Amino acid sequence: MYINSMGHYVPATRITNDYFENVNGLTSDWIVQRTGIHSRSKAAPGENADSMALAAIDDAIKRLPYDVKDVDLIVAACYAVYDTVATPAHVAQRHYQIHGAKAVYASAACSSFINGLEIIEGYFASGKASKALLICTEHNTYYSNESDPKSGHLWGDAAVAYFLSKERVSDSDVEILDIFTEGLGDIGKGPGGVKLRPKEDGITMPDGRDVFIHACKYMIYALNHSLASTGLKIEDLDKLICHQANKRIVAQVAHQLDKPIDDFLNNIETLGNTGSASAALVLSQYADSFKKGDKAALMVFGGGYSCGCFIVRF
Repeated sequence: MYINSMGHYVPATRITNDYFENVNGLTSDWIVQRTGIHSRSKAAPGENADSMALAAIDDAIKRLPYDVKDVDLIVAACYAVYDTVATPAHVAQRHYQIHGAKAVYASAACSSFINGLEIIEGYFASGKASKALLICTEHNTYYSNESDPKSGHLWGDAAVAYFLSKERVSDSDVEILDIFTEGLGDIGKGPGGVKLRPKEDGITMPDGRDVFIHACKYMIYALNHSLASTGLKIEDLDKLICHQANKRIVAQVAHQLDKPIDDFLNNIETLGNTGSASAALVLSQYADSFKKGDKAALMVFGGGYSCGCFIVRF
């Protein structure tokens, strides 16, 4: 399974930490110390999850080695959507006139992107698709409650789009060596750890400590599973990318793996927590920095709970 092209879209607006002192009483120093976040991206008025998704797809199409209409499967994998009926997959199908493609939507909180990869892997294995578009777009600030001192200051907006194929189509393809996901709804606070209830109080994180503990543990668990599946050792990886939920989580994962923090790529400092788009977004942003043969592992943990990892080779 191969990534043929990656694209992303990040809104231009940045909300700095100083904004929140008058909103929820948190100082910039307090936020930086506990999260590593200095600013977060925010969609402009008139933008939404669908418009960001299309912008990310447009970015990916610039480097796509085939016609977008060759796609026979579109998967939208995210949670902070604009519409749960007319999903980003269906919006993209209409916008690009991708006639005859399957279009589906899946969500597993912040691990949604990797679950989307696994869904595509299944379609490829069954022979029901050969070229796919994976969309992950999160309009977190549409749902977030900025006055919530537990999590209102965390959220950012962004979208990523990956084109994938069952077989290699060009020399620039990035090979996916392994995909692993696992549901964890039966551990810790499980489904209550992070919530999004639009008609109640939006995105909330009732117990951040529980999320922190299990995110550190299960991102490493997912990584070890993928390493075992590929026969690789952690020393074989050139870079690691964690879900961008909290810079302290990244630091703790690095400590537990005995890896220098410089081996980890991040964007949380300027973009905040961009949800299930975050790790895939980092890979897209840094794609040009990888050399031929370089390998990277992406680890995620989602509220709900769930975890996942995928390993790529450039």
